[in-house]
Amino acid sequence: MSRSRLIAVALTTALLGALLTSQPAVAHPTAHITRAGLDPALVAGRGADVPFIEQEAENAAFTGEKIGPGRDAYTLPAEASGRTAVRLQPKQYVEFTLTRPANALTLRYSIPDAPGGGGITAPLDVSVNGKHKRTMTLTSQYAWLYGMYPFSNDPNVDPIPGWWKPEPDPVSKPFRPNHFYDEQRVMLDRTYQAGSRVRFAVPRATAAAWTVLDVADFELVGAALRQPGRSLDVRLFGADPTGRRDAAPAIERTIAAAQRIGWSVFIPAGTFQVNRHIVVDKVTIRGAGNWWTIIKGSVVPLAEPAPDKSVHSAPGFYGKYAADGGSTGVHLSDFAVESDVRERIDTDQVNGIGGAIGGGSTIENLYLHHTKVGIWLDGPMDGLLIRNNVITDAVADGINLHLGVSNVRATNNFVRNSGDDGLAMWSESNTGGLVNHNNVYDHNTVQTPVLANNIAIYGGRDNAVTDNLVADPIREGSTLHAGSRFDATPFEGTLTFARNTTVRGGPRDLNWDIGLGAIWLYALQSTMSGTIEIRDSSFLDSTYNAMMFVVDWPVKDDYAITNVAVRNIKVDGTGTNVVNARVGGWATFENVDARNVGAPFVNNCGTFHFNGPPEFEVRDLGGNDGGWTGATWCEDRPAVVPPPPPSPWN
Repeated sequence: MSRSRLIAVALTTALLGALLTSQPAVAHPTAHITRAGLDPALVAGRGADVPFIEQEAENAAFTGEKIGPGRDAYTLPAEASGRTAVRLQPKQYVEFTLTRPANALTLRYSIPDAPGGGGITAPLDVSVNGKHKRTMTLTSQYAWLYGMYPFSNDPNVDPIPGWWKPEPDPVSKPFRPNHFYDEQRVMLDRTYQAGSRVRFAVPRATAAAWTVLDVADFELVGAALRQPGRSLDVRLFGADPTGRRDAAPAIERTIAAAQRIGWSVFIPAGTFQVNRHIVVDKVTIRGAGNWWTIIKGSVVPLAEPAPDKSVHSAPGFYGKYAADGGSTGVHLSDFAVESDVRERIDTDQVNGIGGAIGGGSTIENLYLHHTKVGIWLDGPMDGLLIRNNVITDAVADGINLHLGVSNVRATNNFVRNSGDDGLAMWSESNTGGLVNHNNVYDHNTVQTPVLANNIAIYGGRDNAVTDNLVADPIREGSTLHAGSRFDATPFEGTLTFARNTTVRGGPRDLNWDIGLGAIWLYALQSTMSGTIEIRDSSFLDSTYNAMMFVVDWPVKDDYAITNVAVRNIKVDGTGTNVVNARVGGWATFENVDARNVGAPFVNNCGTFHFNGPPEFEVRDLGGNDGGWTGATWCEDRPAVVPPPPPSPWN
């Protein structure tokens, strides 16, 4: 082995102590269902209604070692669901007990990277009721990014010179490892009843120095859907369901024929190789179910950059770009896109769904995996329903509505392990005056974005974020966010955050070295004066603050946040404050019920004149639990007091 390889191995081994903050092994033999790592009763009515049951590895029976809880960025516990997981060595296992019948599962896991990057593979044995059923092949080829945005697959990457970097030089290597987890779907040989025991065991012979299991989702998958009437089967036009031959030309021929006669397109059960965009307009494309119909392809280098600036192609379904008139009457449903994106190149259009799709279109019942972004739509465009989709392990956003998008509803979607914002609305200002407006994100579940926010709104008019369950942000963002940044249009009309539940939000921002809020409003590029309503919501187990209002230091005397109304809020657990104000402006507070708060309820530092009267006005409209009167206390970085776990509210 070369000296450089020996050094890389040694550095990787040394890093494990920081990544795997652990506790002595324990075993929990009783089946335990959770949502976002909590008792489902604590988050009832919020988030997506999904067809699977979540079980955390640390709540199952195991012979390994529990890691966490931990919330420090760049560690395995922080990126785990519920901030805890189980680490296994060879011959160790995690065993789950089914709580209802299941014939399929999704396993979220992590194994080490190769010393030089690029990932490894390792086996994991699956048995049910003591009988071996199959051996999974785990991979870290889609995990383990390093360094600063837009990140690298190279564990020896250096920091970007001149960038805001709190770490002292020289930095340890690998520098800022992140995006540790991946997931894999498994169809079992038959349906197993409640009480059956599903064991994942690491065999004696494995290339992985350790295997971390986080969460398993158990599901009862129905039979493949039959071909609907008045539809054309892509196999009739030459599509290969074995995945050996390129199916894209045959799918395109089917679309063209279906458009001529006014029929729909059916993609039956099978694996269909697609390595580029399928352009869709005025067409319905339906699969046999997203467990059965798999669109699978590779990221392919282009001989020269495409007109959209892509330097690679990858499988995806795209509306026509807005400059070409956009697409309308598109209906995509009941299939999976298994892509092959392993690095973030922002000029690449390698998303699962893209382009401009409006005019009463629908995107539903899809499983989008290993894409750059699950669904990225560039307007101007109007009128779309996005529902019942699962988007996991993207290297950037889960869903982003960008550039003058209007009248879009995204509901009942499940997003996990995005590499940037889970759900975003970005009303960028270069659209000739068009703004994002009348869009809604409701009843979605967004977990463990490894960068940025679970749900973020950047400018726009009359948009809403309601009835969502958002949990476990890692760094440079939090669970809910509204920001005047990224050249966004001003906030106009009313932005509504209502009936949301945040779980373990409010992480520490490493660059500022302060804690964020579970919901945070950020005036970076303009004053935020449009009405913002934050109501009827629950903020559970916030690492630092429940709510934060902030401006950046260079513009602290230029921009303010005003016209914010907060009412009917329950705060159960904050490491520091309920409200942290670090900006000028005002907000009203009414019926904010808080408990297990680690510091005075209101920390009002305004525009950082720490010894003067606060420039942020906390207007108490009544019904707020203790500690609110005056709201003049200021502490730059109050000590963190970890709260007890959330519990039912009497």
